[in-house]
Amino acid sequence: MDLQEGLVIKSQSGFYTVYTADGVELVCHLRGRFKQERSDSDIVAVGDHVQFSIVEDGTGMIESIAPRTRTLGRLAPLAGGRGARRWDREGYLLEREQVIVANPDQAVFVIACAEPDPRLRMLDRLLVGAEVQRVPVIICANKLDLVDLEYAKEDFGVYEKIGYTVLYTSAETGEGVPELAAHLQGKISALMGPSGVGKSSLLNVIQPGLGLAVGQISQSTYKGRHTTVVRELFRLEQGGWVADTPGIRALALFDVDPEELDAYFPDIAPYVAGCRFSDCTHTVEPGCAVLEAVEQDEIHIHRYESYVRLRDEHQRLADMYWWGIQSD
Repeated sequence: MDLQEGLVIKSQSGFYTVYTADGVELVCHLRGRFKQERSDSDIVAVGDHVQFSIVEDGTGMIESIAPRTRTLGRLAPLAGGRGARRWDREGYLLEREQVIVANPDQAVFVIACAEPDPRLRMLDRLLVGAEVQRVPVIICANKLDLVDLEYAKEDFGVYEKIGYTVLYTSAETGEGVPELAAHLQGKISALMGPSGVGKSSLLNVIQPGLGLAVGQISQSTYKGRHTTVVRELFRLEQGGWVADTPGIRALALFDVDPEELDAYFPDIAPYVAGCRFSDCTHTVEPGCAVLEAVEQDEIHIHRYESYVRLRDEHQRLADMYWWGIQSD
């Protein structure tokens, strides 16, 4: 069997568009044996590297999928209904990973400096998800034309101090856009952020028409609950691929226990070893090095509050699980 290699750039209703080594886009199907396998993740996703064969009708058949280096994903409920979590009686998680992009080189979180107001709680959730999934991050503080740089740094400067790359951009004036384009060149990037922050406008400046194409896919995909989901990578003329991810407000935190969450806050993690108690929650315990760092302004209060909120949520979910086990 003559096998060729390619990159999956589009997924829709069981059809996969593969970008071949020759620069051709070929519609492929998935070999039936893959569909029979139980998986807690999407078998094939945009960003996957695959091997395929050509069948009689001129389409392709995906024969193998290369192991993923990393994924950018979120939880997709399988059963149980709203508020249900998480395990069936056989011990299987009633949720699975919905892969947004496979093998991404980076995630670009776009947050507006104004109009709408910065969604920093959402940004913190996205950052934790990226840390868990080991995906490098760029923070893009857009709409700099609406505020001055000093004002924008009051919100986003804390992330620079933590060590994240922060780009200050304006699609209106073009400020910072060449730097953003340079970071996208030659890489597979996922753009994420709430609506209205200017993602499409930025893409249109980088490559005229690209933002419009992304916006059309986004609108058709997310108009209604039952609309078929289309995931797609868009090719950059300068080299590289970009995936828009409308509607994604949080990333999956797989297998993260509440007591492990502090490890995924780079500004909190260095202080954990200094806590008096090894199981410190960093909320009420005496001798807590994290609380002391917050009091000394070494950890920003906003970031600490984001940690507490996430930890409380995960503790409630853990309690639900153990309560369910005891009830059985």
